[in-house]
Order: sequence, then structure tokens, then C-alpha cells
Amino acid sequence: MSINQFKEVNEIEEETPKRKKLRQRENALTKFIFSFFNGNILTRDRVVKTLPFLFFLTMLAVIYITNSYYAERTIRNIEKTKTDLKELRTEHISVKSEMMFKSKQSEIAVKLIPYGIKESVIPPIKIFISNDSVKEINK
Repeated sequence: MSINQFKEVNEIEEETPKRKKLRQRENALTKFIFSFFNGNILTRDRVVKTLPFLFFLTMLAVIYITNSYYAERTIRNIEKTKTDLKELRTEHISVKSEMMFKSKQSEIAVKLIPYGIKESVIPPIKIFISNDSVKEINK
């Protein structure tokens, strides 16, 4: 077994810069945690100075939430409009085909029979008017 001896000052390892930074970070973190639990963090001047920035961040969060709700509502309206458009398109096609069927000459003739109107079997004839008779009519 070895004998216990004191090391001389020059034998003690000097701290490296990395180790110093790490220790400072640990100290800062522990100070922050203790001040947070003590309630001292809310009474500091630093917090008072950062309040405008915190309010700004809060407003950004509110605007972000509002924008997302607006986007969702717009998407729902677009989907509703698409379904309405599909329904109207199918209704248009069915009404158009029904109108085409009902406007056929044979269908019209069948519907006018109860009113006593019959389809003419005599073909139409051309009426010729001479220029002299046109002049007499225009007077």
C-alpha cells in the first residue's frame, strides 16, 4: 500500500477551457432551476425587460391558431362546394336529357292530342310575291 501524501500545487491539473465552460453551464442551470422554484425568476428585471417580447410571441401564437382555424373552415367550405357542384351537375344532366326527350317532335305531338292540335300531314308550300305587290304593301 502506498502512503498518503499531499500533492504540490504545480502537480494539480489545471482546468481546461472546455471543462470551465461546462462547469459554468452547470452552475447557470442550477441557479436557474433554484430561482425558478423559489419564485425569484418572476421578480427579476430581466423578465420585465422581456415582457414585450413575450407578448409578441403570444400574439404570434394567437394569430397562428386563428389562421389554422380559418384554413380548416375554408377547406370544409371548399369540400362542401365540391359536393354541391357534383349534385348540381348530375341534376343538370338528368334535366337536360329529360328536356331533350320531351322536346322531340313525336312527344310534342302526343302531348298536344288532348288539346285537339294534330300534326300536319300536308307539307309546307312556298309563297312567291312579285316586286310590284311588295311596293303596294309598303305604301
